[in-house]
Amino acid sequence: MVDTKHSGSMTSEPGSARQRILRTASRLFYESGIRAVGVNTLAARAGVTKVTLYAHFGSKDGLVAEHLAERDRRWRETLERVSAGSETAEQRLSAVFDGYEEWTVADGFRGCGFVNAGVELTDPEHPGREIIERNKDGIRTWLTEIAEAAGCPDPSDVAEEWFLLLEGAVVRATLRKDATPLHRAHRAALRLLREEAGG
Repeated sequence: MVDTKHSGSMTSEPGSARQRILRTASRLFYESGIRAVGVNTLAARAGVTKVTLYAHFGSKDGLVAEHLAERDRRWRETLERVSAGSETAEQRLSAVFDGYEEWTVADGFRGCGFVNAGVELTDPEHPGREIIERNKDGIRTWLTEIAEAAGCPDPSDVAEEWFLLLEGAVVRATLRKDATPLHRAHRAALRLLREEAGG
């Protein structure tokens, strides 16, 4: 568990109570793990009472779901930003790898926050599970649209291979604390694109 002994004396983050709670939870859940962070710690670090936390999110599970939904929103914004101006399928595919690398490096090689959460949230009925699946399905859809635009005979199959390259490269990069696996996966994905699109 995260130490709470001195957390009450810590300066809370600026913003509304809801924003502070969500920012605090997002940081602690990703850095320490969802199960390791208790409600007492969350409330103290955010500078609110547990009553306030429950009033905004209903439960810890509700807060976890909001944390994942916010992370998914920020990821989609990143994907849109790095893809802006990309015209060809190759450029659009490269942009996805750029987005993955940006998040992997910025997060300090701690791994994918959605995969990490999925390992902890074993209950299939947990509200966070749907958001995790939505995030991964959204990436597959994005990749399928790229494969379709490139004229690949089986876009969904190619997209799944790209997806596996991306996700596997993040795991390897996390273990090595090095983005090189993402670069190698990127090159492999581009080779596959050229083969499937006929040159």
